[in-house]
Amino acid sequence: MPRVVVVLGLVSLITDVSSEMVTAVLPLFATLALGLTPLAYGMLDGLYQGATVLVRLLGGFFADRLRRPKLVAGAGYALGAAAKLMLLPVAGAGALSAAVAVDRAGKGLRTAPRDLLIATAAPPGRLGRSFGVHRALDATGALLGPVAAFGLLALAPGDFDMVFVVSFCAAVLGVLLFLQRVPEHTPSPAGPLSPRDVAALLRIGGFLRLLCAAAVLSAATIGDGFLYLVLLRGESVTTRWFPLLFVGTSLVYLALAVPFGRLSDRHGRNRVFAAGYGLLLCAYLAAILAGGVAGAVLCLAFLGAYYAATDGVLPAAAAPMLPAGLTATGISVVQTAVAGGRALGAVAFGAIWTVAEGETAVWIFAAALTAALLTAVPMITRARDRRTEAR
Repeated sequence: MPRVVVVLGLVSLITDVSSEMVTAVLPLFATLALGLTPLAYGMLDGLYQGATVLVRLLGGFFADRLRRPKLVAGAGYALGAAAKLMLLPVAGAGALSAAVAVDRAGKGLRTAPRDLLIATAAPPGRLGRSFGVHRALDATGALLGPVAAFGLLALAPGDFDMVFVVSFCAAVLGVLLFLQRVPEHTPSPAGPLSPRDVAALLRIGGFLRLLCAAAVLSAATIGDGFLYLVLLRGESVTTRWFPLLFVGTSLVYLALAVPFGRLSDRHGRNRVFAAGYGLLLCAYLAAILAGGVAGAVLCLAFLGAYYAATDGVLPAAAAPMLPAGLTATGISVVQTAVAGGRALGAVAFGAIWTVAEGETAVWIFAAALTAALLTAVPMITRARDRRTEAR
């Protein structure tokens, strides 16, 4: 692996320790400490997913336009760290929404420039593997973050402020490592870049089909927090063990990220990406059909496998289709479609849960995901597989 890929993976590891500490306690903090309803939490989760939509596009666009992906990504990491401090005085839904928006804006700003640094450093025939290595290190942080949150809340039950302070300290360490150890990289000679150039990406047939498929599938996605709340309401887990649900998902993700990346390099990244949403459908069914601890374990296993098959594979599938100088922008367009779809899905799921049972809402989304798969899989299989050109 190129050194840049490994260092960026370590930065993501530390940053995800910070982010996932907050993510692991956010459903409890919002519903128990602040007393938000399922609809209000759905709006918050929609904001969590959707706050990155426009910023992802801006992050990719300016990384390509300025030819300074490190500068743009560094600003995103700094915003994420600042958001952790904003959580300390939170006492209502408005302040919590503002903190979440800043945190997600930081993530949106840094994601495409970071993935550009990976794509330009990795050998073309090993893009899937390189993204898999990065996502495996990222998943390690996602695993350690909830463990840290669980330990802190075990020492001081209900002390969410302590979790937020430790999360901020970890975020600062990630920023420092990124600034000191990741070199700036110019992916192509500087040149003018306009919105018209971005629009031209939509005329690339394979890229457009991948974009549409990702958008359709993501709209039928249930956020992790909601799935975990369904398990909690179904008494598959207790409140005490709730933060560790994120650990289980991350553990499976960590174990499968590199194997799925290698599999996508060999057998087609589009196919592996589509199969990932089939695994997500299995997670839905496990959450509502298999009760008790077994149901929770199956749900977490399928959910982690879904992330391993989609998170790093999607940018690896998109990058070879994109022209030089527009790689970060193209990746950000695809990731924006996914974030927007997930935001809509979160709001819809929260609204359905408000008027019906949580299990009913999962059944509805399982049906929607089935329909999305039937629609999107043909688009993905028609998309040209770039494996041969990448070799």
